This record gives sequence, C-alpha cells and structure tokens, in this order.
Amino acid sequence: MTAYLGSKHWKPAVLQDLVLLQRGFDITKAQQKEGEIPVFSSSGLSSWHNEAKVEGPGIIIGRKGTLGSVHYSGNDYWPHDTTLWSKSLNGNNPRFVYYALKCLGLERFNVGGANPTLNRNHIHGLPIFLPGRNVQDTIVSILSAYDDLIETNRRRIALLEEAARLLYREWFVHFRFPGHEHVPFRDGLPEGWERRKLGDVAATNRESYRAKELPDEIDYIDISSVVQGRIVSKNRMTAADAPGRARRKVRDGDVIWSNVRPNLRAYALILDPDDLDVVSTGFTVLSASSVPFTWIYMFVTTDSFVGHLVNHATGAGYPAVRPDDFERAEVPLPPKSLFEHFHEATEPNFRLIKKLDQQNQKLAQARDLLLPRLMNGEITV
Repeated sequence: MTAYLGSKHWKPAVLQDLVLLQRGFDITKAQQKEGEIPVFSSSGLSSWHNEAKVEGPGIIIGRKGTLGSVHYSGNDYWPHDTTLWSKSLNGNNPRFVYYALKCLGLERFNVGGANPTLNRNHIHGLPIFLPGRNVQDTIVSILSAYDDLIETNRRRIALLEEAARLLYREWFVHFRFPGHEHVPFRDGLPEGWERRKLGDVAATNRESYRAKELPDEIDYIDISSVVQGRIVSKNRMTAADAPGRARRKVRDGDVIWSNVRPNLRAYALILDPDDLDVVSTGFTVLSASSVPFTWIYMFVTTDSFVGHLVNHATGAGYPAVRPDDFERAEVPLPPKSLFEHFHEATEPNFRLIKKLDQQNQKLAQARDLLLPRLMNGEITV
C-alpha cells in the first residue's frame, strides 16, 4: 500500500500501526457445536459454532494453507489456528483495514517453504502509508457500496435456492406433493411412482472435444473454479496452452460434479454457457434426458446423494468416483405432470440466480479496479 506522492493525507507508517495481528485458536470439527458463530479458516468462512473467541468486527488472514487471504467478519467470530486475526485495529476503520490488507499481497511473505506459513512478526514492520480516520471512512463508504450490493444479491441467491430446495424436499422426499392425500403408498412409494437409476434419466459426459477440436481460445473451468453450486472463476487461454483435461462440452441445464473428493461438493448448474466454456474431464457432466434439469440438480445436491458418492469413492489419499457411480444411483420418479409443475415453479429461481451472480461478478470487477487506486491515494477523497 504505497501512497500517491501528491496525497498529503497519507503518512508513512508500518503495518502494526494499521492492525496488530494474533494467531488464531485451534478447534476441530468434532469439537464444534451447532450455533450461529462463524468459524474462519485460512480459506474463509468454513463452519459454524456456538461459541465466539473474538468480538467483531474483525479481519482474518490466512496463516497456513490459503496463505495471505483476507476475510472480514462484522460479528463475533472464531478465528481458526490456521489464521491470524485483528487483535487491535488501533482506532482504524475496520473495513478500511480489510481493504488495505487485500492490497498488500501478503502471500509473498511465505516463510514456510514446502508448508506455506505467514509469520505476523515478519509483516508487522512492513512499511505502508496510512491516511487519517476521515479519509479512511470516505474510502470505506465508496467501496462498501459495492460490497453491500454484492451481499444483498448473495442473500437473494441463497433465498431463491433455498425456496427451490424446500419445495423439492416437500414433494420428492417427504412426498407431500399436491394431492398426496388421495394417493396410496405401494412398496414405499406413492402409487404411480417408480424406482429407476439416474443413468436412465440423465446422460453422463455426453459431449467432449477431441484433442485438435478445441476453439482457438477457451474459458477453462477446472475443479478449483467451482465451489458448492457456483463457478467462481474461469481461465481464459489459447487451445495451445490448454491442459489435456480441457475437453468437456456443456449445454444449458447441464450439471457438473467433481469426481475427486465428493465430500467437498464441487458442483454447479450450467445455465446459458458461453461458446468458449470448456470444463475439465475431472468433472462428470450430467445432462437431463427425460426429466427436467431443475429436478436433476436438486437430486444430485442432496445430502443423501453426496453420501452415495462418498461411499463409492475409491482411493485412500485421493478418493474419486466415476461416471457409472452417478449412473447407478437409485432415483424415485414421480409422474411426468409433477416434474412439470416442479420445473415451472423453480426454473425462474435458477435463471434469476444466474443473473444475480453475473451482477455480482461485474460489481466485484468494478470494485477491484477502484480498490488499489483508492488505497494508494491516487484518487483523492
């Protein structure tokens, strides 16, 4: 964070003047109890607990693992042992501290070699420029406008998907679909339903590029690009630079599911894909055939289906599943009319989620272009 020389409001300082950092607190998943306190690991919000270690607001930095990542908590929280947390903000605006740390590239201060580690004692003396509180507050008011819009969209996305998921559970798990009161059960299913295999209603890996068929330029989606229902990044590259795993084609309504470590739930619903989109062969691509894609997506993202994949994964150090593990999963199929009603009720949710996600990407890009210029004093406020 080097200040623009013409800015009289920025003064020389060291990182410890901005924030005093402290190592986080160890806690295992087994020790955590159901609650509303966020637990932050080096990669961000990772779970929830019923006890806080630190009063918010605060900033959390990845100390091990995802080195130098920066996260913000407006409420009380538990910073994991793999993080550093803001023991003292020294009177600075908490969000300003968050934005400032994001500009410092802290991942370059690795002292762990093969096991990346960030040592707070090695960065506390880092030279920076620091403005007064009034300038900090103004910068935060500008940048937080973007973040507030992004957060509003995130909440809308969560509500839209939860509404679809609740309807799925009500109709297809608890069997409380419209008119269920008048439908008798036979062999554990409502009359008119049948048990089939997922492979009967969805194709796996339907289309792939051959080695020399890739477009001249592609947007590559690999497993690291996908986080539990969201494609968070794409890598633009030429066909010549594309890895050998860049082969899978996707169409509107396809579901991609990582074959590796299914417990991490790296899956996403593909809507309106770009012509340049190519996904890794590390995914199984599911294409609905005789049922709506909305139902397929809901079915393959339930806890029970994830459990099916985890139970069929092979390989101790690198557990993975194959396309036929997806195809063998048993599915309870209702009459066609119920599928149609479900699709009509939920497809608009997923289309809107796609639009909101695109809005968030544009808002984040605009914020990230503005962030360094504000944070180095180049733009006077």
